Amino acid sequence: MGVALFVGTKRGLFLARTSRSREHWTFSAPHLVGREVYWASLDQRDGTLWAATRHKVWGAHLHRSDDLGATWELCETVPHHADARGVDAVWCVAHGPDSRPGLLYAGIEPAGLFVSPDGGASWQPVDGLHAHPTTQTWQPAGGSLALHSIQIDTHQPQRLWCAVSAGGVYRSDDGGSTWTPKNHGVRADFQPGPSPAAGQCVHKLLLHPARPGRLYQQNHCGTWRSDDGGDRWSEITPGLPSDFGYVLATDPADADVLFVVPEESSNMRTTVAGRLRVYRTCDAGATWTPLERGLPQRNAWVSLLREAMTNDALDPVGLYFGTSSGHLFASRDAGEHWALIAGFLPRILCVSAALVED
Repeated sequence: MGVALFVGTKRGLFLARTSRSREHWTFSAPHLVGREVYWASLDQRDGTLWAATRHKVWGAHLHRSDDLGATWELCETVPHHADARGVDAVWCVAHGPDSRPGLLYAGIEPAGLFVSPDGGASWQPVDGLHAHPTTQTWQPAGGSLALHSIQIDTHQPQRLWCAVSAGGVYRSDDGGSTWTPKNHGVRADFQPGPSPAAGQCVHKLLLHPARPGRLYQQNHCGTWRSDDGGDRWSEITPGLPSDFGYVLATDPADADVLFVVPEESSNMRTTVAGRLRVYRTCDAGATWTPLERGLPQRNAWVSLLREAMTNDALDPVGLYFGTSSGHLFASRDAGEHWALIAGFLPRILCVSAALVED
């Protein structure tokens, strides 16, 4: 098995391929030309490649490919609010468990969660979340109010989480019928109270695939870990050069390993001190180590958007991230060394990885 990278940019989707050694990469010409690609991911259940795009004239769309991007189908329906809010963008698509081959979830802007039981042919709103009384605390963050992270527990498929910016983390234990905010202990410095039930500005939420209940989040106000499915959160920011950032990546083989890229502040939103460094913890956030070999350490004032970093499932884990300046970096040894594999792409909005036949 080799690795495929799906790199969504402001001007289309690029596909990169490599062998299991991850030494040499080949790149496609852009797909979905001229569209902003907010999300792209391969559904390992059936091999469908999904992409969520936005265009200033054509609006928000979903696209699917059954042949790794050789041909594309424009989906007839897109998840959207039935009222005047409609949809500005689809931020994420989550693939259901193996036992439900047609089940998909989507998060959109303005913030909403939608479910499709039939592989994207139709979409219904998840009313149990939309009707929750705490949605009154939700507010736009950085210009948009979006539901951007959806995580499904592979051990308990009826349990899923979503995250809203700015709205917080929510969990359902019954397949989406009912929801509970899960933000206990998480700071929201822009709110009147120290730890409100909801209204936090979550930038990225990840569930570790191998350890039930282990969640990580990068928040507007720090980096956090939960060991009990979000019932309680512990801040793991100490040891990082800032409490601001967007991206997260994990090692699927080790739940105590996490990768982040801190940014200067909410006002600056670029790498700290102009040094592009990935920070890794191997002890669930107790300590952090900067990883910088192969990354620019002077005048690298770049930012990483929330979906612009990912990992593969090989050993050692491979890591990949793209910058606002169109630079795409890769590591094939858990971040010890980095290489620039593409340097002149359009602004990178998302990066995802999948194992595919070499």
